Amino acid sequence: MLDVTIDHQLIRIGERFAVGFHRTLRIPDDGRIYPLPPGLGHFPVFNVSAYRDKVPPQWLEEVGAFIPMYQREALWIGFHGAEWKPNAVKIAVGGINVISGEPFKHGLDADPQDYIVCPDQPWLDGINTGRGFIRQFVAMPLGMGYTIEASLTGKEEFGGIQVTVFEPKPGRFPDKPPKRSETGPVRFAVPKTKGAPESMGLGAGGKMKQKIYPDPYGIDVWDQDNSGHVGIHIVNSAQFFELTGIHPPPTPVDIQSYTEHGLPWFDLYDEAKADIPASDKLTGAETITEIERQRGESIADDKALDILESQIKTIGKDASESPGRQPSHVARPGSPHEGKGNKL
Repeated sequence: MLDVTIDHQLIRIGERFAVGFHRTLRIPDDGRIYPLPPGLGHFPVFNVSAYRDKVPPQWLEEVGAFIPMYQREALWIGFHGAEWKPNAVKIAVGGINVISGEPFKHGLDADPQDYIVCPDQPWLDGINTGRGFIRQFVAMPLGMGYTIEASLTGKEEFGGIQVTVFEPKPGRFPDKPPKRSETGPVRFAVPKTKGAPESMGLGAGGKMKQKIYPDPYGIDVWDQDNSGHVGIHIVNSAQFFELTGIHPPPTPVDIQSYTEHGLPWFDLYDEAKADIPASDKLTGAETITEIERQRGESIADDKALDILESQIKTIGKDASESPGRQPSHVARPGSPHEGKGNKL
């Protein structure tokens, strides 16, 4: 099994791979397809084992972490990986594979592909609905029927995010990085207690332009007996303070205010990349807005948004450029190998 280590804002699995969770704008679910919203900073990541006297007992049954989110807040998942020795990665939300829509299981499937490869997949903002777009991850309380898990299974037993990382088989890639670099090129793309309303899951939000790339190497490259797994629980602001004694980060900027101030949205230059087929199950998953309409509830802040072409910044045209989604000129995050971290 691969070691799992937490390092403030990242979870590292194995020697080269790391994953981070980014705050972002929640796009409207109004039928339009939106560009990539910006990263507004990392969600802080906390080690479940450091709070074993306060967390639900179920959380201690696996290697775990937790992050704080507000209801209806959106996130995107950013991946770090080494070009010279990639990893296969499975992502689930509430026990549902976000690529295939099938219940989460340990192994990899190639037909249809139910995993991503890092690199080249820089990030994932939502569930696979194919044809070059996804539906955004949006946090919602468990037990109310808004999550992807509830839509596809009729139950809410798990919540949170599950990540499993697989190493390549020995001999398929170099064991050491190329001599031209000490670390090799690193690309930045940037369960709950049953019935507890404080725990959160992820529901389906608006449509966003984003491809999920096919595996360029083939499933036989990956060593399915050499992997690492972590469960990431999502807690609301009140539960987060109860667990840690720390106030959660403030709510992110309002999407209308962000756009009206002329701040950038993003488009990834990946015209040469293919897109894996849509998942019929995930395409049919009810969105938060659709569920609210069925219940006769008011639609929360899903007004159509007009974004000027001049506000959309294309990234990744230069092959030497690491994709980044910061709204201003700030330093890109460094290698996930920096810092010691704490093993989970």
